[in-house]
Amino acid sequence: MSKIIGLFFLILSTILLSSCNDNSTGVTHGKKHTITIAGSTSVMPFIEKLSEHFMVDRPMFRINVQGGGSTAGIMACLNKTIEIGMSSRQLKQGEKVLNSITICYDGISVIVHPENPIRELTLKQIRGIFSGKIKNWKELGWIDRKIDAITREEGSGTRGSFEDLIMKSEEIYDGIMVQDSNGSVREIVATDPYAIAYISLGLVDDRVRSLSIDGVSASLVNIRAKKYKFVRPFLFVTNGPPNKIVQTYIDFILSVDGQNIFKKEGLIGI
Repeated sequence: MSKIIGLFFLILSTILLSSCNDNSTGVTHGKKHTITIAGSTSVMPFIEKLSEHFMVDRPMFRINVQGGGSTAGIMACLNKTIEIGMSSRQLKQGEKVLNSITICYDGISVIVHPENPIRELTLKQIRGIFSGKIKNWKELGWIDRKIDAITREEGSGTRGSFEDLIMKSEEIYDGIMVQDSNGSVREIVATDPYAIAYISLGLVDDRVRSLSIDGVSASLVNIRAKKYKFVRPFLFVTNGPPNKIVQTYIDFILSVDGQNIFKKEGLIGI
């Protein structure tokens, strides 16, 4: 009987050890590698999609993707509360202590409702609308109706890029409606024939329509040909060199498979 009991405990110990650790692979079972990513709401939907693909073949990883805006993601990275920050604008002087990785490129698209007959605006007209100098569609050759312009909140990477690339020295008018994500901006324009706004080109769908600027349409072909100038990088930022686990994820984002997913979503690969 004592031999049987001893054999039982030996088998049980072997089972417990093999369930905790697979010495042939060096992988610890039951423990997930969690990576928290936060920041730009422009970058967020694309990273959510890539993370789903990444985790399918790597069940030991858990990728937690959050929004908050580019500045919030950068600050969280500076404070070491997340592993990766997402930014849809270039880093400012005080933020350049972070490690910056360009993961793809995106166009800034000025959008209107599909029922709006205007197909093109000049750069000067767009600046006039968002600076509050042009307030009625009649001034642009359409209906006598107030323009419902929409902008992003302070700290948004999309707003920062719009200011740098399009507004230049002009300031965005304080009386314009403010929204806190590209998704909410798109939804408002999709339901308001008199609205105009700007979002990531990769998020434009058939519910809204992109306007040409100075005769050049916002398209991947024109961006690649460097005809459409309003392009910004999508960035990952880390506080110091990434550890091995985080680097594994970043390597996937920069891989051919990862870059092809960006391209399928309407972005420009690196």
